[in-house]
Amino acid sequence: MTGMLDRSLGPLADALQVRGYRQQLLAANIANADTPNYKAVDLNFAKTLQAVEAGKGGGLPLQTNALRQQPGAAADLGLAAAVEYQRGNQVGLDGNSVDMNREQASFLQNSVQYQADLTFITGKIKILLSAVTGTSV
Repeated sequence: MTGMLDRSLGPLADALQVRGYRQQLLAANIANADTPNYKAVDLNFAKTLQAVEAGKGGGLPLQTNALRQQPGAAADLGLAAAVEYQRGNQVGLDGNSVDMNREQASFLQNSVQYQADLTFITGKIKILLSAVTGTSV
């Protein structure tokens, strides 16, 4: 039964995790719009989601480059490995590369997509609950 639940809800849960992390990155960009030498960051949602799903929902693997390093498991650290500097932004005289129009549009779009994913997962849970209880929810 858990295998079926994981197949049904797992991809949406992974998408929520990646979208939530992306929302934090975009909020940090907006908050640092006036910070000198701040470089705007983002992540490629599709590429990151594929990597998270390949890792079976545990986040991206934490990579080590020396034998004495601990291999640790950390979902957020794995997502942090997918963060990249934004390209194509004009850098201001203070070295800041945040484009507020782009950041606000990305933030809003990601918020809507997060809400859509949340609505889909809620709908799936209601369907499963209805199947288990035999009543319509």
